[in-house]
Amino acid sequence: MFLTNMFANKTNMVSEDKALPGREEALEIATNHYVNGETVRGPYPQGYETIYFGMGCFWGAERLFWKIPGVHVTAVGYAGGLTKNPTYQETCTGLTGHAEVVMVVYDPARVTVVELLRIFFEEHDPTQGMRQGNDVGTVYRSAIYTTSKAQLEMVKMVRDGYAKALQSSGRGSVTTEIKPLETYYYAEDYHQQYLAKNPGGYCGLQGTGVSCPLPQAQSAAE
Repeated sequence: MFLTNMFANKTNMVSEDKALPGREEALEIATNHYVNGETVRGPYPQGYETIYFGMGCFWGAERLFWKIPGVHVTAVGYAGGLTKNPTYQETCTGLTGHAEVVMVVYDPARVTVVELLRIFFEEHDPTQGMRQGNDVGTVYRSAIYTTSKAQLEMVKMVRDGYAKALQSSGRGSVTTEIKPLETYYYAEDYHQQYLAKNPGGYCGLQGTGVSCPLPQAQSAAE
């Protein structure tokens, strides 16, 4: 049971001693992606890579990425926090430390991580701290969780370039949390590919209107 006084300050990261404990059992989801039919939990084809993006509400973010040629499969979930196998209700309290994220599995021979990063930075506002628009709280923070050293280095390079572009346009500093993924937990099945199941559902994605400059020689393989 959750009490309203537990929700009082959602914009500060919860400490380990105050985080909800969660559970050992993972949430159950459908085996196959609702849109493209691919296996959500894998195994994925050899050579494919995975990255995790937090852009506020994960419904619109997932739809954004499943449409990209070269993206194999997507799923929404929770990452960057402390609670094991959290539920949506728990995550929304701010007492799990997790951000809502979309898992993106992609073929780097068809779409590079740089191109995915361009979409990430341009399609939301990475300067808002613990919020996206009217969605307020740590769960809605801008975040990127990487799965390789090369990814992490490229993320920081693109972030730095976009920070300069934002500064030149009079915008604020980039607040995106960037670090290697520790643990990812799949969200409940009804959240998976939500906007395909509910076309009229909420999508709060809104970019800054500032283009993201890309490092040279970083396009999809020919």
